[in-house]
Amino acid sequence: MRATLSERGTDIDLSIADGQTVAVLGPNGAGKSTVLGMLAGLVRPDTGRATLGGDVLFDLPGAWTPPHRRGVALLAQEPLLFPHLTVRQNVEFGPRAGRASRVDARGVADGWLRSVGVEAFADRRPDELSGGQAQRVAVARALAAEPRVLLLDEPLSALDVAVTGEVRQTLARALAGRTAVIVSHDALDAYLLADRVIVMHDGRIVDDGPTRDVLDRPRRAFTAELTGVTLLTGRRSASGIVTDDRTALDGTVLDGTVLDGTATSPAPPIGSRVAAAVRPSTVRVLRALDPAPDIPNRLPATVRDLEPRGDLVLVRTDSLPALVAPSVVADLALMPGTPVTVAVDPADLPVYAL
Repeated sequence: MRATLSERGTDIDLSIADGQTVAVLGPNGAGKSTVLGMLAGLVRPDTGRATLGGDVLFDLPGAWTPPHRRGVALLAQEPLLFPHLTVRQNVEFGPRAGRASRVDARGVADGWLRSVGVEAFADRRPDELSGGQAQRVAVARALAAEPRVLLLDEPLSALDVAVTGEVRQTLARALAGRTAVIVSHDALDAYLLADRVIVMHDGRIVDDGPTRDVLDRPRRAFTAELTGVTLLTGRRSASGIVTDDRTALDGTVLDGTVLDGTATSPAPPIGSRVAAAVRPSTVRVLRALDPAPDIPNRLPATVRDLEPRGDLVLVRTDSLPALVAPSVVADLALMPGTPVTVAVDPADLPVYAL
């Protein structure tokens, strides 16, 4: 698929290889859902051209292929099943619309219902299903139409946490080897479902690459926040990074702080623009007056907030956030306003080119 689109501040140039799943990430208002709408034919761009294989989806202001003739299926946040039809009839809808016989459509529907694990509910109505069951039926209905491209708009956001993992596994099986575009706010969706990640901001693509390259080495604050890391930018020193004067950490500025780190391969040249990603789980919290001269990358900090995270506690400071055991909070008597020292080992501070 190839698309060059322009619509109300959304301006992108996108190419997707056959069999590739692309995750589109970005803050609210970045234009992610608008892109899906244009590809699906639900939003008409001001100008642009999109092709799928050798077929033209649109070439404006001229050619325009209606949604039902594009070979594109859109799976939304809500299942949007037809309430008056049974589960099986919902999944049969696509094949029947494609003029398959009733017998063939039933065979296709039953096959997809088995594939997503809801064949036992074939004769039920949508209002008899749980949220997770309904979304799996929606996946089966979308795939039964044999789309050339599957578009997914936050398909897991409306589900309870208890069933999100099961539906994500269903999607992982369904998307294997299939051309798809998935919009999500969850980095785990990108890690588990996508071959490639695109980051959008203000209607434009600002980062694009293989999933791990983009998420493990973020270059934008939004991407870093999405993956739960702190992004530092600056220039590479002989041992690590000299942070920018305007590197912001929860509203606080690090003014030219020198941190030892480990250069990724290929190593960026000394003095070049670089970034470093700090994972809270790698940050230690020490007493403010603890000498510990053998510990590198020690920074003074003040605790701003404590947030439970499962069996750990996220300690937010005006320097680096840290994810620590509750025993550390108790031993250091941490509370908002407590002065501390935070430290990160150079081995846990990857420095990479911007």
